[in-house]
Amino acid sequence: MAHTGGMFKIEAAEIVVARLPLKFRFETSFGVQTHKVVPLLILHGEGVQGVAEGTMEARPMYREETIAGALELLRGTFLPAVLGRTFANPEAVSDALGGYRGNRMARAMVEMAAWDLWARTLGVPLGTLLGGRKDQVEVGVSLGIQPGEQATVDLVRQHVEQGYRRIKLKIKPGWDVQPVRATREAFPDIRLTVDANSAYTLADAGRLRQLDDYDLTYIEQPLAWDDLVDHAELARRIRTPLCLDESVASSQDARKALALGAGGVINLKVSRVGGHAEARRVHDVAQSFGAPVWCGGMLESGVGRAHNVHLSTLPGFRLPGDTSSASRYWAQDIIQEPLEAEGGLMPVPQGPGTGVTLDREFLATVTEAQEEHRA
Repeated sequence: MAHTGGMFKIEAAEIVVARLPLKFRFETSFGVQTHKVVPLLILHGEGVQGVAEGTMEARPMYREETIAGALELLRGTFLPAVLGRTFANPEAVSDALGGYRGNRMARAMVEMAAWDLWARTLGVPLGTLLGGRKDQVEVGVSLGIQPGEQATVDLVRQHVEQGYRRIKLKIKPGWDVQPVRATREAFPDIRLTVDANSAYTLADAGRLRQLDDYDLTYIEQPLAWDDLVDHAELARRIRTPLCLDESVASSQDARKALALGAGGVINLKVSRVGGHAEARRVHDVAQSFGAPVWCGGMLESGVGRAHNVHLSTLPGFRLPGDTSSASRYWAQDIIQEPLEAEGGLMPVPQGPGTGVTLDREFLATVTEAQEEHRA
């Protein structure tokens, strides 16, 4: 249970939009990324600041939200609802936005920054407030689509040697069985998964059934982003467990998905479900069904990565997540503390809140837009 003491006031807010170049070309069934636009929300109160990162993208490819839409909602609706107000806890901040439908990633920016602010006000690590029990979390790695089978195997080998505890391959129609077969032949014993990012339909069940031969821990989000019914049907047709990502936007979605048999594993992305409080409810629902959860990534900077690591300290996170070393992605991160995994384990950042602090000097060099808001 979260602490109930420690009122906090949200006095001011900053919105910063940064642009970070990726160290490598990252291809999924959505397309190719070479950089990441990082929207940040910084909430100020009584000499302390809490920071969160938006994971929506410029175009509505993953879910329906976009950066432009989120920023407009923050400016015109969400921040005016919380600025100048005193709250008992972050759930009360979330309640202040409760009358607005959808837009969970935008709401999560406010809620997650409030959790960081509150935890720093109390002098307590975020994971402790959320109910976490670990000082390090198991880490896997997500590998984009490569130009060929040998390139895939070479990249997998590199990350297996670095100690990552799960290898996830991105797949799409026309590039699925081939990389999986090649990887499994080269590495018969590793924990291997695939992620389709909604690229298939139920008509592809025969193709997806071929993946049953390769001992995958799960197939992630093979069908439509807003579907549960066809996932349940696919789960009856293949042996490999299904993991749901885009389809689960709330604890109610999680309950329905697990009750339908649409998946046996949930990729829990805190921003997708609207923040830490709802993420914890999704975690609890999954535990009640005996279904493991793991923490997915959205190519976050150190800000979002630190939030993910703290969330992953909850006991139901029983599979390795996507919180791999920040240095895989960025030549330089926008936080001062290095978030680096060793032997497939990521240490939980120490100190109050997320335990990380913005590198304001470097952030200024990659900032595209910045604005301040007061009550």
